[in-house]
Amino acid sequence: MKQKVKIVIDGKSIELPVLESTEGLNVVDVRGLINEGMFTYDPGFLSTASCDSKVTYIDGDKGILLYRGYPIEQLAEHSSHLEVSFLLLHGELPTSRELNAFESSINENMKLDEHFKKIFDGFTSNSHPMAMVCAATAGLAALNHDNLDISDSEYRLNAATQLIAKIPTITAMAYRKSVGKPFIEPSADLSYAENFLHMCFGEPRSKPKVSKTLSSALDKIFILHADHEQNASTSTVRMAGSTECNPFAAIAAGTAALWGPSHGGANEAVLDMLIEIGEEAKIDAYVEKAKDKDDPFKLMGFGHRVYKNFDPRATVMQSSAHAVLEEQGAGDDPLLAVAQKLEKIAREQNYFVERKLYPNIDFYSGITLKAMGIPVPMFTAIFTLGRMPGWITHWTEMVSSPFKIARPRQLYLGSQSRDYVNINQR
Repeated sequence: MKQKVKIVIDGKSIELPVLESTEGLNVVDVRGLINEGMFTYDPGFLSTASCDSKVTYIDGDKGILLYRGYPIEQLAEHSSHLEVSFLLLHGELPTSRELNAFESSINENMKLDEHFKKIFDGFTSNSHPMAMVCAATAGLAALNHDNLDISDSEYRLNAATQLIAKIPTITAMAYRKSVGKPFIEPSADLSYAENFLHMCFGEPRSKPKVSKTLSSALDKIFILHADHEQNASTSTVRMAGSTECNPFAAIAAGTAALWGPSHGGANEAVLDMLIEIGEEAKIDAYVEKAKDKDDPFKLMGFGHRVYKNFDPRATVMQSSAHAVLEEQGAGDDPLLAVAQKLEKIAREQNYFVERKLYPNIDFYSGITLKAMGIPVPMFTAIFTLGRMPGWITHWTEMVSSPFKIARPRQLYLGSQSRDYVNINQR
């Protein structure tokens, strides 16, 4: 027998159905409340399911993250970013033939035509990379608008392919623009992560030289950021997409949402914190500041809003981060030395252990990207690159089934109806 929840409104008993999940909490279906002249109030939608989805499952208390049912630890160890992208898009892991075809399709579509590249001419070298990435992603809508048909599965798959293929090229171009260097074309001989590193740090007409350690660590970063359920940017993509707009425009909206320091900018905040601390000799003083409730200073990159036990992504990223630090000679960088000592303190001091203030994915991805030589303003742009398959998968999932345009309600607390007063009488 299916569960129901009973509530009483002005003495009238109302029954609301309970919808059962395959994993995690069940939800109360409150859609019928509006017929009773009432709706729910939930700022930030912290207790509201805005949709149903088969893509990603998170159990923050147990430290579980599943993509299509597969544990993130297994995917990060055995898979690649493009294989995970295929899994998210299609719901199942690919065969060797399917993966080869998908990788070839992505590789063939990585280039941007010369005319489109001129979009970067509108920016100066000190423009934030996210501004460039957001604008260029939205610009793709102009190239893919005449045949817009979101009801067509072939169109949706083509849009997904174009976005996953072109986002590393766009992101690398944003970097090259910021350092005043000419753009580098993608290479057919390189993997996804290798291509991105080559397009960022390679030299024109020179044979690609990409470290396997760095490309492997970056590929893991992409996998670990590929999706994270109904976060702010994913919800933004769904909300924008519910208007039936061009999918490239919906993804650009999600990119803008990710830019916020409370979302995709968290790993930037880690580096800002390391810069503020500056040197190992000051760590103890800053740790004490973090423990002081009256001090506004916070240690960034420790603990997590969702994961109350540990961040499974951080557990995966730890070994890759250490491998990159070792190869890049992190001991020569005072900020990375600060990061390594902070990590040790957080894992050993009772204050942090008892409060579960463990290093999270933002901590490890931040110091890994820093060790790779990637400038801090690029961090969120790389997050965008990794999250692309998740965003387009959620958009595809939504438009593939009957859906409604998003229209949240509000609790109105403004003035009641009143008459206009002529300006001469005010």
